[in-house]
Amino acid sequence: MRKYVIMGVQGSGKGTQAKMLREDLDLVHISVGDIFRWHVRQHTKMGAQVKRIMAAGELVSDELVEEVVRRRMEIHDWNYGFIIDGFPRNGRQAAFFMESYDIDAVIHLELPDDEVRRRVLSRRLCPSCGMDYNLIADRPEQEGRCDICGHELITRADDTPEALESRLTDYHEKTRPVLELFRRKEVVHDVDGRPPVEEIQQAIRKTLGLPAYRGQR
Repeated sequence: MRKYVIMGVQGSGKGTQAKMLREDLDLVHISVGDIFRWHVRQHTKMGAQVKRIMAAGELVSDELVEEVVRRRMEIHDWNYGFIIDGFPRNGRQAAFFMESYDIDAVIHLELPDDEVRRRVLSRRLCPSCGMDYNLIADRPEQEGRCDICGHELITRADDTPEALESRLTDYHEKTRPVLELFRRKEVVHDVDGRPPVEEIQQAIRKTLGLPAYRGQR
């Protein structure tokens, strides 16, 4: 069983790389951000709360994040292992997680702040089906429209310049210290997040001693 955490500032490609690892390793990809976005799209009580927080460029409270992670992990559908992204984001969350799970590796995608700004401010989202786009590398066929359902694309509420700067500050102040906690256990693997997607994936697999990526099945 493989148990991984993937970390990196917003826009570093955590979700993309996690899904590629999942494809042929039979891992369960647990994305805290995806869980929250599902609640927002379904207009749940939690979704309304999260939407207000995201619009202000703030991070969801530790209590709420821990509750969501605990519930998801209790499903226990990860027979061959899991890769979790979007968690932990601070020392408290890291302590909570390490108390319950032995982590095999922490994959840290390194990305300069200027590149983060370029990537994040180019993202678009389909509010209907949840499809993500990036105007730099993954443009829709029809400008401003989702390729899947045709709905008009929007900018995420938390992808404004002001909200991004707030999250960058929060990341450097709170999340980077989490990496140092994991480094003490010698489980952190730093990977450059700037090359093409498949090149990053191969670098991740090489440093973890995993089979090379074979592409989509």
